[in-house]
Formats: sequence, C-alpha cells, structure tokens
Amino acid sequence: MWSWEAFFTFLSSESLLRGAWTTIWLTVVTMVVGLVVGLVLALMRSARSRSIRAVANSYIWLFRGTPLLVQLIIIYTGLPQLGIKFGPIQAALLGLALNEAAYLSEIVRSGIMSVPRGQFEAARALGMKPVTVMRVVVLPQAFRVMIPPLGNSLNGLLKTTTLVSIIAVEELLRLTQYAVQLNFRVLEGLVAAACYYLVMTSVWTLLQGRLEALVNRSHGTGTAKRPSHQVPQSAELVGETR
Repeated sequence: MWSWEAFFTFLSSESLLRGAWTTIWLTVVTMVVGLVVGLVLALMRSARSRSIRAVANSYIWLFRGTPLLVQLIIIYTGLPQLGIKFGPIQAALLGLALNEAAYLSEIVRSGIMSVPRGQFEAARALGMKPVTVMRVVVLPQAFRVMIPPLGNSLNGLLKTTTLVSIIAVEELLRLTQYAVQLNFRVLEGLVAAACYYLVMTSVWTLLQGRLEALVNRSHGTGTAKRPSHQVPQSAELVGETR
C-alpha cells in the first residue's frame, strides 16, 4: 500500500537533497565543457582541411553512434586495463561531456551557418582576424539561434545524469536507491526522486523562457547598450551591412 508518510520522508530527506545538488552541478559542468568541445568540433567541421574535417566527423560518428551507458562503463572500468584510471566523478564528467559535445557541435554549427555570409565578408573587409570575426561578429548572432536547442539539451542532460549511477556516482537516483534499501518503500522513493527531477526541469524551462524573451527583446528593439570598450567600432559597421 502507498504510504504518504514514507513519501514525505523521502521528499524531505537530506540524502535526496544532496543528490539533487550533485545532479545540478554535474549537469552545469558537463554542459559548459561539452559546449566548449562542441564549438571546437563545429569549427573543425567548417575547416578547409579535409583531414581536420575527417577527425571531427569521426569523433561525432563514434560518440553519437554508441550508447552513453557503454561509453561510461568503458571509461570507468575499461580504461584502467590500459593504465588510465578515473574516479567515479571524473569518469562521469568525462563521459557525459564527450558525449554531449558530439550533439552540441551540430547545434553550434547550425547557429554559425545561420549568420549571413555577408557578415563574414564584411568583417574580413574591415581587416578583422578570423578569431575576432568569430568572437565579435558571428557568435553573438549565432547565440540567439542556439538558445532554444541548447536549453532543450540541458533539460535532457538533467535526466541523462541518472546513467552515471551505474558507475557509483552518488547523484539523485543513486542516493534514492540507497534510501529505499533502508525501508523497502520503492515506489514512494522513486516518486519522490521523480518530483525532484520535475522541479529541476520545470525551473530550467522557466529560466530558458525568460532568457529567450530577454534576448529577443534586446535584439528586436535594438536599444541594448553595449560598452564601447567591449565592442569595436568595426563590429558596429558589420552590423550595418545586413
């Protein structure tokens, strides 16, 4: 029979709260690292060199074509046979970030491709270096396009972190399983964990909506003020070529 007392005990458990916090910071760190690696992969796929494109395509093919769970197990239990050993947290971060980067690279590449080609040409005509063009002209415009898919990826990543419980990372699901073993109230414990995940994804959905509205409003009105020392005058001229 369902026990409300057991459910609320789980819901207010310090153990589950600690697990939820681990899930949150694990998601944030993974997203940041994955986005950096994804940006590098996206730039490699746009390179003129065929060999560089081949390396990036092979990476994406490998990590998108194999299950994340298998990748985590290989990193945590397989690599030690080659003398490469990671702790549970390190293995989880590495596996999640490498896998997420393969998907984020496509989001970043699509965002970059959405910027009109004339922006690149105008920036080069003004004498900007490729790195400056990407940092000042392209990425700020591409970011507006990338926000919705990046937000959805983070939302999914919050739930995907449950897989790291298999390599003994004490995140929300793992600590819920420990708590359930004390009184064998499996249903109540898992429903309480589901409530935590629901709260976390709902809060992020609200934040994502606010962020999208803020960026769209700033772009639509064109009144957003930017310090002159942060954006060169040449970038302003590039904006006028659209």
